[in-house]
Amino acid sequence: MTDAFLVPPTSSAALAARDLNVLWHPCTQMHDHESLPMVPVVRGEGAWLVDADGRRYLDAVSSWWTNLFGHSHPQIAGAIKQQVDTLEHVIFAGFTHQPAIELAEELVRITPPGLERVFLADNGSAAIEVALKMSFHYWLNQGHGEKTRFIALTGSYHGETLGALSVSDVALYRKTYAPLLLTPELAPSPDAYEGEPGETPAQTATRRLADMRALLERHAHETCAVIVEPLVQCAGGMRMYDPGYLTGLRALCDEFEVHLIADEIAVGFGRTGTLFACEQASISPDFMCLSKGLTGGFLPLSAVVTTQDVYEAFYAEYASGKAFLHSHSYTGNPLACSAAVATLSIFREQPVLERNRQLAAHLATRIAPLRDHPNVADVRQTGMIAAIELVADKRTRQPFAAHERRGLRVYRHGLEQGVLLRPLGNIVYFMPPYVVTEADIDLMVATAVRGIELAVS
Repeated sequence: MTDAFLVPPTSSAALAARDLNVLWHPCTQMHDHESLPMVPVVRGEGAWLVDADGRRYLDAVSSWWTNLFGHSHPQIAGAIKQQVDTLEHVIFAGFTHQPAIELAEELVRITPPGLERVFLADNGSAAIEVALKMSFHYWLNQGHGEKTRFIALTGSYHGETLGALSVSDVALYRKTYAPLLLTPELAPSPDAYEGEPGETPAQTATRRLADMRALLERHAHETCAVIVEPLVQCAGGMRMYDPGYLTGLRALCDEFEVHLIADEIAVGFGRTGTLFACEQASISPDFMCLSKGLTGGFLPLSAVVTTQDVYEAFYAEYASGKAFLHSHSYTGNPLACSAAVATLSIFREQPVLERNRQLAAHLATRIAPLRDHPNVADVRQTGMIAAIELVADKRTRQPFAAHERRGLRVYRHGLEQGVLLRPLGNIVYFMPPYVVTEADIDLMVATAVRGIELAVS
């Protein structure tokens, strides 16, 4: 009898082998899995994942930033179970249902003032596509067909469908597909890490607002909207900036008559210390894109929340041709909407943001000693998002060569120690579910610290 017959068919090894025979995973060079074992997860318990062999992993990245209140949260799971017995799905053109109505009412209530209409889609990239098309179409309906372009920030990331990728500026994702994409104007990011020597984050923001003004002076006449990730440019390296930039940007968009699109897909729902990052600048965008944590990490769903003014630009007799003819088969899916309603109810019923601030303070204390590490150029944090920038030379900030894949070493070490860390290149970051304990934070930071030591040696 060979060893293959001794492997249980549902063991981690067996499931991993079956996976590699048929599946193609996202954002992955599948060749890596010749030496990096796939991890088959069979259940989730709070902040923890459990594989087929019973090994536990602390989910320090919230399963790609989606999970808010822990895996298998009973309140959210219960809402889905109840909904599945009554209505699983219905066409959302000409029909509606209570979960979608309740979700939209709650989003209008909790988002910044002036956002009064909710358009539903099924993932973050789709929400970006909706906002881009809606902004362009708004101006077209208003008689400004010359407005066909967008302004984004350097280092930005907004998704990987072609429209969303068009307003992104991360070469890893964009370069290959550049011939297929729109070309945005790029404004220098207010990223505090890129500030001048001795410059405060607020001063960096002010300087970069001057750059944005110059760009708008040249291009506002042909620009539909400026799109930004408020406070944190997540997939672009967890780059963080001062809220004053958003305040100034809102004023510039008003002055030059262009829309402001806030991509809160990753930073919304409490990640930055407030329910929405825009709150820290006291602004309301023209479009707010939401997804990821919207359903607590249970089901795909996204929303674009916009103004009554935008809505009314499309409201006309059918023959006018002004309708927004954009659709997804699963728009307003009742199961996903029920999950989202349950998720938002947790924010109403529990002191989530208060507890997050306490956890964030503990995380800040634990990562602070890394500021003195010879291979750490920056330790930065906004709420429940923290990042450590690994470099080859601290004095010059010379990065490690990308092909050395230092971050992958941290990832491997994390798995060995039962912690899911997934660095962005050479940037180690934490974005855990809100149900982590201080002991969980201690574990994930200690694991990361040791992983960094191994990675830079």
